[in-house]
Amino acid sequence: MLPSEAASSNIIIQYLASATGKKPAAITGFHILKQSIDARGKTPRINLTCNVFINEPFHNREITPFSFRDVHQANRKAIIVGAGPAGLFAALKLIENGIQPIVLERGKDVRARRRDLAALNKEGIINPNSNYCFGEGGAGTYSDGKLYTRSTKRGDVNRILNLLVHFGAAENILYESHPHIGTNKLPQIITAIRKQITDSGGLFLFEKKVTQLLVDNHTIKGVTTADGQTFEAEAVILATGHSARDIFQLLHQQQIEIAFKPFALGVRIEHPQSLIDSIQYHSPNRSEFLPPASYSLVQQVSDHGVFSFCMCPGGIIAPAATAPGEVVVNGWSPSKRNNPFANSGIVVNVEEKDVQQFKKHQALAGLYFQQMVEQKAYEAGGGKFVAPAQRMTDFVEGKLSATLPDCSYLPGIRPAKLGTVLPPFVFKGLQQAFLAFGKKMKGYLTNEAVVVATESRTSSPVRIPRNAATLEHPHVHGLYPCGEGAGYAGGIVSAAMDGERVAQQILERHK
Repeated sequence: MLPSEAASSNIIIQYLASATGKKPAAITGFHILKQSIDARGKTPRINLTCNVFINEPFHNREITPFSFRDVHQANRKAIIVGAGPAGLFAALKLIENGIQPIVLERGKDVRARRRDLAALNKEGIINPNSNYCFGEGGAGTYSDGKLYTRSTKRGDVNRILNLLVHFGAAENILYESHPHIGTNKLPQIITAIRKQITDSGGLFLFEKKVTQLLVDNHTIKGVTTADGQTFEAEAVILATGHSARDIFQLLHQQQIEIAFKPFALGVRIEHPQSLIDSIQYHSPNRSEFLPPASYSLVQQVSDHGVFSFCMCPGGIIAPAATAPGEVVVNGWSPSKRNNPFANSGIVVNVEEKDVQQFKKHQALAGLYFQQMVEQKAYEAGGGKFVAPAQRMTDFVEGKLSATLPDCSYLPGIRPAKLGTVLPPFVFKGLQQAFLAFGKKMKGYLTNEAVVVATESRTSSPVRIPRNAATLEHPHVHGLYPCGEGAGYAGGIVSAAMDGERVAQQILERHK
């Protein structure tokens, strides 16, 4: 259908009547099962798959019911380190099956976390335990709320989406091909999940940074937090996210096996949203019935892949550092995606061979490589989390930009030659990829766009090994590495599914 047609229920009914050979009056209602945009032709189309009610009573869409048990007095407990998507959905799964979760989050609740984000954006002051990565909901709260995943074999995507609807997300996430909640709406949903956990008898504790794993005879016994408190349980789910570097270092110090994991590093690029709309929709003006356009790009340069990551239509660039003296950028969008800019990470694959200058750090080599680039970006920005930046064509030509366009990054941007910030293979890979992307999307390569460094937290640079069958660490019985930080997920949905998988294994163990 045309976008304007897909916005009208009456016109949809006419199409459905024609497709089923019935009169429009016979169509008593419909549910959209799948909705996607096809913008390959000159005129964009909306593809709909519908469940149609014909000469029968119309029923509202069935939302999966969930039943959470009372675990106040449960004698079985599990510790969950981290309250991101993996940790939260693991907690819900445990409660459904009568196990009490003890959720330990190093950061603050969503409301208190906002004040720390304001201090970071406006004053250049960072709280290492409460920022865009750490705090209630983890990085997922401020990662735009994109809900699509390719890892459907790892769990039940529809269950995760239905749980999110149960806790307040709009029903359209159940059928859109690229569902999206929006950073402005995620905090309420995260708060509702926490309320369910505590109402059911789970413990949810903030500002509890784990500083030691209690292991005896290769078996986990519990954890100790920075305030000296000890928590004991037969199972510990390690769902700390990809930026909890102190946890990777703790495992290394305690001689609990970890390994280098390939990751990606690069920049975040921001275009005027109107430019991306005109390229993708083949029109100078976007129809009011079409959402702000997105894109997905990939290019092989020599022996490295270069690709777009976490593309945010109508979004902003956010400071995602977790420590002083480091600049890290990420992106997110509100639910309406109504900001004037489109931003996306453009990153280069980093393999073990690329981080040899840090090989003395063994499994942590990638972590130190990330940190090196982030510190260079901070120095080039001049402090207070101002980010170094270049206009896109200037970046490709290696020229310092005399001026920079308006940018959504609130701490501010400063002209710099990013070739002095990024490793040579990353810089050259991006230069060649931008040339190729300019040919794939006419108008993409432009000095209207600004390149901001550095996008370095695309995924964990460390993998925490686990047994393929039990999902436990191979050398520590009862320790369950989980989610993005352990190297087994790459977004809200895949992390949530991994949290559920690990919780299921704990249930099987108790059976």
